[in-house]
Amino acid sequence: MLALVACGKKEDAASTATPSGAAPSAAPAPAVSQEVAALNADTLRDKATKAYQESRLYAPAGDNAMEYYLALRDKAPGDPGASSALTDLLPMAVIATEQSRDREDFTEAQRLYSLLEKADPSHPALARLKASITAAQEAVTKRGEEEKLTAEQEQARAAQLEKDRQQQQAAQQQQAAQQLAAQQEAERQAAAQREAESKAAAQREAERQAAAQREQQTPTAAAPKAEAESAAAPTLRPVSTPQPRYPMDALRAGQSGEVEVEFTVGTDGTVTGARVVRANPPRVFDREAVAAVRRWRFEPVPTAVTTRRKIGFSASK
Repeated sequence: MLALVACGKKEDAASTATPSGAAPSAAPAPAVSQEVAALNADTLRDKATKAYQESRLYAPAGDNAMEYYLALRDKAPGDPGASSALTDLLPMAVIATEQSRDREDFTEAQRLYSLLEKADPSHPALARLKASITAAQEAVTKRGEEEKLTAEQEQARAAQLEKDRQQQQAAQQQQAAQQLAAQQEAERQAAAQREAESKAAAQREAERQAAAQREQQTPTAAAPKAEAESAAAPTLRPVSTPQPRYPMDALRAGQSGEVEVEFTVGTDGTVTGARVVRANPPRVFDREAVAAVRRWRFEPVPTAVTTRRKIGFSASK
């Protein structure tokens, strides 16, 4: 009887040895569940999109957009949608991990940490999160040894913890989904504005070409006068014609082009009144072309001369 009583006391002591809130000793589950990993790429893509739209961004476990996108990235590494979505979801997952840690829900904190680690093993927040989760677990372990919660208290605490988790995650995911929607709407509006500007530029170019064509169709009676004026214009002899600066954005993009500039050379050889007559592509090289022409110098001439020059920009040079 004494032996049986002693065994019973040992079992009771073992049952109360696990502190309140401490993480289980078993190895953490993989970031992506086996059920999710077994799905094909098309199914994963559909489920990820649906979960994203329904604000199941990183919870519940096994049925959230982050797990589906991670599994899709494993099966289709080049899928741009998966990579882009994971980039958007990482900040929300970091915040959710911190909140799970703060409410001492270490199982959920470890699950979210696994998602983060798989999505981006070099994420700068991983080391901080891992250290803070470990520290919080140790603090809870110490407190649990001091408090010695009863089984009923632990059960009530676990139920409240699960309730808090669901409420907090639902609210946070809804807010995150609204933020993402606002960001996507801003990007859509910016794209629409760029498209409108591009159409306006194309319209201006078409009008300019039409005007140039009308000038070419001017009655031939004016041709002798133009030829006479051209013959009477003095010859321009350049003294200094520095090359234009290549715009950095165009250089990085490997973009080439050409700008036709009309300018007037004064009697002292300086340039005045430079303006862009034609540019291809529009508004990319205009400013640098005009700035360069204004720095040109010519030999003095008897009368002011207005002329046009084409300036080329080649990214291959």
